[in-house]
Amino acid sequence: MTTTSLTFPRLFPRPKAESGIWSWIGTVDHKRIGTLYGITAFIWFLVGGLEALAMRAQLASAENSLIGPEAYNQLFTMHGTTMVFLVIMPLSAAFFNWLVPLQIGARDVAFPRLNALSFWIFLFGSLIINASWITGNAPNGGWFGYAPNSGSTFNPGLGMTYWIVGLNILGVASIAAGLNFIVTIINMRAPGMGMFQIPIFTWMTLFTSVLIVLAMPILAVAGIQLQTDRVYGTHFFNSLGGGDPVMWQHIFWLFGHPEVYILILPAMGIVSEVLPTFARKPLFGYPVVVLAGAAIAFMGWFVWSHHMFTVGLGPAVNTAFSISTMLIAVPTGVKIFNWLGTIWGGNIRLNTAMLFSISFIAMFTIGGLSGIMHASPPTDSQQQDTYFVVAHFHYVLVGGALLGIFSGIYFWWPKFTGWFLNEKLGITNWLLMMIGFNLTFAPQHWLGMDGMPRRIYTYAENMGWENSNLASSLGGLILGIGTLVFIINVFYSMMNKKVAGSDPWDGRTLEWATTSPPPPHDFDVIPEVKYRDQFWFDKYPETISEYYHNEHDQGVPSGAQIDEVEEEATLPGVTSGADDHGDGHSAIHLPDMSYYPFILSFGLAIFGVAYVTDGLVLFAGAPFFIWGLLGWSMEPVNDPS
Repeated sequence: MTTTSLTFPRLFPRPKAESGIWSWIGTVDHKRIGTLYGITAFIWFLVGGLEALAMRAQLASAENSLIGPEAYNQLFTMHGTTMVFLVIMPLSAAFFNWLVPLQIGARDVAFPRLNALSFWIFLFGSLIINASWITGNAPNGGWFGYAPNSGSTFNPGLGMTYWIVGLNILGVASIAAGLNFIVTIINMRAPGMGMFQIPIFTWMTLFTSVLIVLAMPILAVAGIQLQTDRVYGTHFFNSLGGGDPVMWQHIFWLFGHPEVYILILPAMGIVSEVLPTFARKPLFGYPVVVLAGAAIAFMGWFVWSHHMFTVGLGPAVNTAFSISTMLIAVPTGVKIFNWLGTIWGGNIRLNTAMLFSISFIAMFTIGGLSGIMHASPPTDSQQQDTYFVVAHFHYVLVGGALLGIFSGIYFWWPKFTGWFLNEKLGITNWLLMMIGFNLTFAPQHWLGMDGMPRRIYTYAENMGWENSNLASSLGGLILGIGTLVFIINVFYSMMNKKVAGSDPWDGRTLEWATTSPPPPHDFDVIPEVKYRDQFWFDKYPETISEYYHNEHDQGVPSGAQIDEVEEEATLPGVTSGADDHGDGHSAIHLPDMSYYPFILSFGLAIFGVAYVTDGLVLFAGAPFFIWGLLGWSMEPVNDPS
């Protein structure tokens, strides 16, 4: 008895090309998707940076008229939205995509097509948000969208509608990616790899993904409520109709503070990989670092109202959230001491990646200490809505998340591309960014203490803020020049390639056990894992007894030693040739490419555009959406050859 399966008619053949634009549109390879995330996010980073420079140009002198108040409101709204949702989150997603399967010894993520879908939805969502610039109706209510300022009464244009629709589309992308990585990490680890044997970066990816899956629906609910207030006349946040604008703050910051850790945990994971490599030591207190990350992810849900100490919640509520905010500093401090313990006594190599990681520790500590100040309601009452707050969160998100990401770029670039970035240009990039960053945001601490409000587009000459604002604006320019040096470094290094081997840094984790760049199937042979830092012990088996002293540690007998180190080419998981895709790999199963993630996300994007423009546009999106769903469901993972 034979059975036939339903297939959906194709308008064009399934993608087969290994190069060209169609190969990228149809790709389901986690490494290519990571590259797409990284390039797209970096472009938005340049856009967000230009928005910041425009604001700093306006504030460089008193009573400046370079930018009007409406344009300034649009700039600071889009700058914040861009940097949070279109830069740091997708840059982290780029690392997730590239590294998680490699670090756990897998060939790909659990759901490759869902992975591709998450990128295309992200791309179209980001375009919808920024399309508002073209219409002249960019959102102007701040990246936090506080009601009632973001409601139709005070904000009647389409700007905030673009913002809500775009963020909800981005939320779909984030949730899809988060679920994918959770399943991948739990179910697709290499044989023998227990949960406490996976690299710290993968642990931080898991915690981040859980936060994304739980937090993004909260933002979606808030956005839907705000949209119904704006479009359909409901009164969720309208006090005149029985609503409460403070409820928006509660819902938004219930999402917003886990979002802070969505942004910072990946950078913590990157630093936890870079420091042991260039200190030539294992990470100090690995289990404690893991548990500290779990504590941060859990406790982040109980601190949201420290953003609301001045709204009149009462002393009991303020006290409770003050205590919870101070407590969350404990696991963060634990991580910092573990990083310092890793460096202590190590054989340190101060290259660009290491310098960025060390700078991360210093700058994030400053940002964390100013955050502790905000945990005190009396102190917060003085600093609320001043430039001190701006300084605080930029020390956390730029000095923390962004420096960590740059450390990861320089660290894994040889693995991604097969060639090094220029070290002299890299150190110049680091130096300019550090000078520019501190010159930009350090003066904002005392500007805030001197009473300069945030979100103002100009100030009077007699306020005494001119010199500090000028210094801050010059710092922003230097920070931009540092970014330009990085771009120059990329193109210079591309034209003058210094070839990297499979293990250029003498790494400790499994991504260094395959070629640079890795083949489509990641590993010729799936590694078998017995120890944490398996790849390190494959190279240096004589060091096993230094770390595991009895039979209860990783199952290693006391004094276990192997006399000779295997050659690199024979190490588990190491390929003998990156381009060898012949008969020896014919049994390796990878899904074929597919256009349906792109088609489905395009249809979803048109639905979003219809909400902003005209409901009739829905009929244009429906065929793509239905076509994508049906085609996806009926398309085989692999076409019969």
